Amino acid sequence: MTAYQNGDFHTVTDQDMRGKWAVICFYPADFSFVCPTELGDLQDHYDQFKSVGAEVYSVSEDTEFVHMAWAEASPTIKKVAYPMVADPAGTLASALDVRDAASGQAFRGTFIVDPDGVIQTYSVNNFGIGRNANEIIRTLQAAQFVAAHGDQVCPANWRPGEKTLKPGAALVGKI
Repeated sequence: MTAYQNGDFHTVTDQDMRGKWAVICFYPADFSFVCPTELGDLQDHYDQFKSVGAEVYSVSEDTEFVHMAWAEASPTIKKVAYPMVADPAGTLASALDVRDAASGQAFRGTFIVDPDGVIQTYSVNNFGIGRNANEIIRTLQAAQFVAAHGDQVCPANWRPGEKTLKPGAALVGKI
């Protein structure tokens, strides 16, 4: 698919995502209201995503040209440095089951994909409900921890450095 990034266009494939963590955030449309607040929040935390080895991809069913026009018009979107992927046919949104057929737009789907291309977490918000980049980072870090320490799991609200759980008979009924 074609992406707009830093004033230019380039192709993004699933192979570009291999070997590193990817956070794919679908949103309904450019030149809208909740969407720039989310994309701005992702940008405000972009260095954190990169510091834990993840690339962020925002995706809507707009073209790369509309992404460019939006960046030129909006001070919030102008700051976005991660790839803004164009999915005008809704191919990716349909494949990941976040496309609303009635409106022709993507719901606010968030996918965290591991370096092998396996989706580790996903969540879907309706059109009017914005996401929180801090929570996406926390979930990404939990997915990374579990991938690295398969015998441990992360409890609710877990953050790096906090206590994890080791499933087993000793914990049954004790939590």
